[in-house]
Amino acid sequence: MKTLFTLALAGALSFSSLAASAAEDLMAMSNVQAKFKKVNVLLKGGLGEAKISLYNEAGKKLHQKKVKVGEGDIIIPYDLNGLPCGDYQVKIANADEEVVYTVATFEKPAPAAELPLMAYGKVMDDQTLNLTVIGLEEPGVNIEIRHEVTNKLLHKEKISQAEGFRKNYKLRGVSPEDVYLNVTDTKGRSKSIYF
Repeated sequence: MKTLFTLALAGALSFSSLAASAAEDLMAMSNVQAKFKKVNVLLKGGLGEAKISLYNEAGKKLHQKKVKVGEGDIIIPYDLNGLPCGDYQVKIANADEEVVYTVATFEKPAPAAELPLMAYGKVMDDQTLNLTVIGLEEPGVNIEIRHEVTNKLLHKEKISQAEGFRKNYKLRGVSPEDVYLNVTDTKGRSKSIYF
């Protein structure tokens, strides 16, 4: 009886290690990656028949596809641009096992040229303004200091500093509250700063 129990236990252990080995094999023969809102499923050559299922965060099946992988690797792309950002699950199953990958999608950041100009001003004292400009892709910023009421140009200069800069401006005969700054970079982005 002990021998029969030992054989049954050994058989169960070898079967479970065989199942774990098959799952590891399927994981070794597949991969899933996300870049922004694009998900690519890679299946390596020799995998055979597989079923790919895509699920959203709530567990709802969005897509299912059966594929047969011959000698060469194949990539199955998913374009999730019409869906919200978040976690998605990709289940890959063959006749023996299945593996589940979780991938996170996110929005592609806007190019710097589409972002607003990052320019900030502050009053240092009753005669001094500070201007800080950051995030420049190309050097070259035009700065105008104008009177707020009359729009008269009080000072104009061009600064050719890469990436960003900080500069103080001394005012003569006018208060910081009476002026504003117009800042324009080489890409045409501009910002008016009032104090």
